Amino acid sequence: MKILVPLFLACALAPIARAAEPVSYGRLIFADDFKADGFGKRWGHYKSSSVVKEGVLVGTTAPTSDHSAVDNIVIAPERDLEVSVKFKYVSDKAKSFNVWFDDKTYKGSHAGHICNVNVSPTAVQIGDAKTGNFKNEIYERKKLPTGLTAEDKALLKTKNKSFPVKLTLQDWHTLVIQTKGDEIEVNIDGQQVGSFKSEGVAHDSKTLISLTTNTVDVHYDDFSIKGVAKP
Repeated sequence: MKILVPLFLACALAPIARAAEPVSYGRLIFADDFKADGFGKRWGHYKSSSVVKEGVLVGTTAPTSDHSAVDNIVIAPERDLEVSVKFKYVSDKAKSFNVWFDDKTYKGSHAGHICNVNVSPTAVQIGDAKTGNFKNEIYERKKLPTGLTAEDKALLKTKNKSFPVKLTLQDWHTLVIQTKGDEIEVNIDGQQVGSFKSEGVAHDSKTLISLTTNTVDVHYDDFSIKGVAKP
């Protein structure tokens, strides 16, 4: 007992670890079910041939375009966000699509890219663009004849993470992406695909959310952006 009592007291007096409180994304920032004809006024576009018809957004990159079709929504600055969208690969011509979180006022990365999630029928890739692939120095070195340095390549391995999936064609799926501080969590059809932590994700002024279609035959529906409750 003389040995057990001090041990018992130490355990009793030790601080109780508390699990982190879950983030609640109860504040609707934007939503579109694409029931109206054509895009609403809040939608912006970059090199996009996408259209809204028959209740869905039909993501389309023109054959002559040098950039994937971008359809985007501008929002007030936010750090933690939840983006949800239903999607369907109409045919095997649909390669993938991206959900981008950007800040066009940020000058440290190409096009203000902060982080993104790429979804293909076989994989989900999560990336920290701010301190990874689109960081200005790295983006510029990619275009040089000498290419990336060994240090660049080693860094980029820590800035992206891939998770295997198997998504059927012709069926609707539901994607939910949540940013929580420096972490991105991805769920598809109610199941967690994976999560990834990197410092660039914690950028506190995400102001542009985009759907980027690579290249055709991706349909979207029930798109929404939510934020956490304001104090």
